[in-house]
Amino acid sequence: MPGITPGTQPRGDGLETRIRAAALTNFFEVAQARGLNVQPLLRKVGLKRSLLADPDFRVPLAACVTLLEDAAAESGCDNFALRMAESRQLADFGVISLLIAHQPNLRAALATIIRYRHLVNESVAMLLEEAGSSVIIRVEVVGEAPSRQAGELAMGVVFRLCGALLGARWQPLRVCFTHPAPADESVHRRLFRCGLAFNDEYNGIVCRAADLDVPNPAADPAMARHAQRVVDALPRPAAPSVAHEVRGAIALLLPMGRATGASVAQGLGMSLRTMQRALGDEGASFHDILHAVRREQAPRHVENPRVPLAQVAVLLGYGSPSTFTRWFSGEFGMAPSAWRAQAAARTGAA
Repeated sequence: MPGITPGTQPRGDGLETRIRAAALTNFFEVAQARGLNVQPLLRKVGLKRSLLADPDFRVPLAACVTLLEDAAAESGCDNFALRMAESRQLADFGVISLLIAHQPNLRAALATIIRYRHLVNESVAMLLEEAGSSVIIRVEVVGEAPSRQAGELAMGVVFRLCGALLGARWQPLRVCFTHPAPADESVHRRLFRCGLAFNDEYNGIVCRAADLDVPNPAADPAMARHAQRVVDALPRPAAPSVAHEVRGAIALLLPMGRATGASVAQGLGMSLRTMQRALGDEGASFHDILHAVRREQAPRHVENPRVPLAQVAVLLGYGSPSTFTRWFSGEFGMAPSAWRAQAAARTGAA
């Protein structure tokens, strides 16, 4: 992803994404443990501690992302957000937690979160990808700028949710991150307790497909039906724009080679024509959003020395390396090979 400051880029759909303040659960506890004075950081992004005390208060996504990144930088703790995730509980999901807790298995619980992400955190997009005997729980934070902290927080929270439902039976194969490994991996190893892969092609949790279908002994169908009625009766917050939903779908599907208009529309439960018309009403287009997501993801893949540039072209949906090279050169002013060399030199100098 491009090296730009979180929160500085306007959304392509012209609307500000707002998420529940519950996304910042445990922020103040971790800040205190690290000896961090949070007041200047809160003032910078226009947030107040009193407002964040209400988990259902809606706050700008850009402000949350900036707050997390600044807190990590000021405290010198590059796993700041992951420490927040360590103490997350199922109850932190709010009113929907009862519905999640009584799903028959983990697969149904994850499907519930995906369906009701507007009640959890609409900036986090999830997708279950079947891969033979394994399943990849892909997780992407849909924002206008890259954020290691927001990404690790989302991954940590999803991991903790799975553990809350499966207990000791939750034994994933590995957890993958697109960003480089931290200097100290101890917090990652303490939380995830499985193989870790950094500089990977995607952000996600790889687990056995059978684990997703293990019966949940605590599930109560009658309670699930009651919780379903309660959740469905809740007033829906301002619906995220179609452009925002399309952006999230593209971010997940692009590395899989499936970010076509038809596939995205199908995933959103609408026809291609309906999606195109809705995007037009918002002053957006599928092509422009696809271009924006490619531009965000391209530098992160190019700077990853583990991924051949030919594979980067595939991850960004280009049919040939030469086509990708021409596009990248036009967007960033240099060939991807030169960009990678400069990134390697900066890393070496650091």
